Amino acid sequence: MPRTLHVLTGCTAVGKTELALRWAETRRAEIVSCDSLLFYHGADIGTAKPTKAELARVPHHLIDICEPTERMDVTYYITKARAAVEDILGRGKAVLVTGGSGFYLKAFFAPVADDVAVPAEIRANVQARLERDGLDALVAELRKLNPAGLGAMDVANPRRVTRALERCLVSGRTLADLLADFAAQPSPFADCEVRLCELVREPAELDARIEARVTLMLQAGLVDEVRGLLARGLKQNPSVAGAIGYRETVDFIEGRLTEAELAPLIGKNTRALVKKQRTWFKTQLPTHAQVPAGSADVAGLFATPVQPEREQR
Repeated sequence: MPRTLHVLTGCTAVGKTELALRWAETRRAEIVSCDSLLFYHGADIGTAKPTKAELARVPHHLIDICEPTERMDVTYYITKARAAVEDILGRGKAVLVTGGSGFYLKAFFAPVADDVAVPAEIRANVQARLERDGLDALVAELRKLNPAGLGAMDVANPRRVTRALERCLVSGRTLADLLADFAAQPSPFADCEVRLCELVREPAELDARIEARVTLMLQAGLVDEVRGLLARGLKQNPSVAGAIGYRETVDFIEGRLTEAELAPLIGKNTRALVKKQRTWFKTQLPTHAQVPAGSADVAGLFATPVQPEREQR
């Protein structure tokens, strides 16, 4: 019998939570979150985290597993997701993965991380050199280590340059060699049959839902939530502090935005995120069904299996 994973994705505010709960309830399923902000304790309102009542309807995994100051990466996510999947399947339950965070989502269909482990001291050394000598010096060293060239790498992006240099220094290999090894890797979930469905809505309808969500978040106490997270060290974790809803609220709290500007800016940035998500789902995921949210039928939600694909870079 195939080990099956059902994956429900879609843009922010499209309505994944309620549909996921209804599907899971009808299939004796448990939900594995694939939302990069639901990992964090205390980040509730700004992430539209499922409520206590919703969490009580169906068992959920990978929600509230980190403190706001802790960094999450895809390698750790894969380890936790594999453990959750094995646990759920081992108890004879169905697995429903739900969320819209692209890099984490893609782990269910393609390799997303290689096995080059960068020691903390190497990472700290490269970061110190970036701050001391500048980006151009790191790019020059990277070119020396890669005489055949750097391909399409964005050499103006400090994060990409530092990560590439770290991996070359640790492995003693070129980026081309590392990429070839990466392309030969199987998907972390290659031993499972994956069924993927994307929930969609018309743009005007989704815009209205975004506006309503922003209003409800502010009414529910988003500003107070962010004040509490700041006191707990929110700024130590750029992934959360820079997330839409949080970064604008931090700017408001610290006097860079007025109260009148806050909701419109969150809405504007959320709509921009949705545009990026739509493009990402179209270009980075395997061919899959798109189901209109207003007419989604839980009985026929997942009809076609998806074969894991190699990551295209």
